[in-house]
Amino acid sequence: MKTLDDYNFKDKQALIRVDFNVPVSNGEVGDATRIEAAKPTIIKILEDGGSVVLMSHLGRPEGKEAKYSLEQITDTVSNILGVKVKFVNDCVGEAAEKAASELNPGEVLLLENLRFYDEETAGDEGFAKQLAGLGDIYVNDAFGTAHRAHASTTIVAQYFDDKCFGYLLQKEIESLNKVLKAAEKPVTAILGGAKVSSKITVIENILDKVDHLIIGGGMAFTFVKAKGGNVGDSLVEEDKQQLALDILKSAEEKGVKIHLPVDSVIANSFSNDAKTDVKPTGNIPEGWMGLDAGPETIENFSKVIAGSKTILWNGPVGVFEMDAFANGTIKIGEAIGKATSNGAFSLVGGGDSVSAVKKFNLEDQMSYVSTGGGAMLEMLEGKSLPGIDAILKA
Repeated sequence: MKTLDDYNFKDKQALIRVDFNVPVSNGEVGDATRIEAAKPTIIKILEDGGSVVLMSHLGRPEGKEAKYSLEQITDTVSNILGVKVKFVNDCVGEAAEKAASELNPGEVLLLENLRFYDEETAGDEGFAKQLAGLGDIYVNDAFGTAHRAHASTTIVAQYFDDKCFGYLLQKEIESLNKVLKAAEKPVTAILGGAKVSSKITVIENILDKVDHLIIGGGMAFTFVKAKGGNVGDSLVEEDKQQLALDILKSAEEKGVKIHLPVDSVIANSFSNDAKTDVKPTGNIPEGWMGLDAGPETIENFSKVIAGSKTILWNGPVGVFEMDAFANGTIKIGEAIGKATSNGAFSLVGGGDSVSAVKKFNLEDQMSYVSTGGGAMLEMLEGKSLPGIDAILKA
């Protein structure tokens, strides 16, 4: 696996695919985590005596829309890097080529939004070749888009003899491999979120790799109902009940212990102000719905986590966005943090779980928090990612 440390960038210009798809409102960056995550890669190249051309997308523009221009994040990138970042209002063509050719060692150039061109998402070879002309070495440091065969994430690599992973993408791959390939046992996966259907392939792939599978959140009620429980008005995928039973059977055959919620915080409406109660998960009255893990469930899950050496967390165990139903997700996060401090390796990934650890200030307690939702899910499903393959095949 070629990484930054395999190269000295002195007098070299690195073309880096970063993921600066950050929330922007009125020209202000709401969450700069992704920019901060790319900093070590950029600084290493600059300290070697190289120059950097940054390329990214922002949002889903239709043509060239000012509200999706990367120019509005240039000051934030400059402040984070501690280097004045230059900006050019195109990513290919004469203006981009001129700006890139005038860069001196130690300087950084940010290109305009790649998705202002349909050729980016189409994986157009001509567009990729134009991008490739802006650097000597290609560096992919954008895990969040590594599952897309776009021009800047995959196709561009074929035009470089020298190409490698940035520190962020390297860390993502190594962290996932710690869970999927070289995990210290016992291994526990915590899967939550709303629907079983969105996690089927993940479950099927990780059953051969885990010792415990904790199922929480809305998806748990499909399993509970499939086993004959009464779940009231809780979220259930009626057409996935047989699948749930098949998963339980497969887990049993593989010696994997599945843990379902035994009690739930229930509510009479999907509202932070709803009337609440605690009931056994398999005995929820009609007109009520389970919206969070109950105290006994939290205790059970926490004991499993405490005894684990490798922990994967993908999905909350309750509607944590509402304060009334956040306790379960907070307590599970705290249990993972405690296990991590006692020597376990913990990997958190998937948009909602990442949002939860950030919201409740648990991020620093985890071994690694992934920056890529869709990309991480696809790796957990056992799929190869084109953006990663493009470097590995070097």
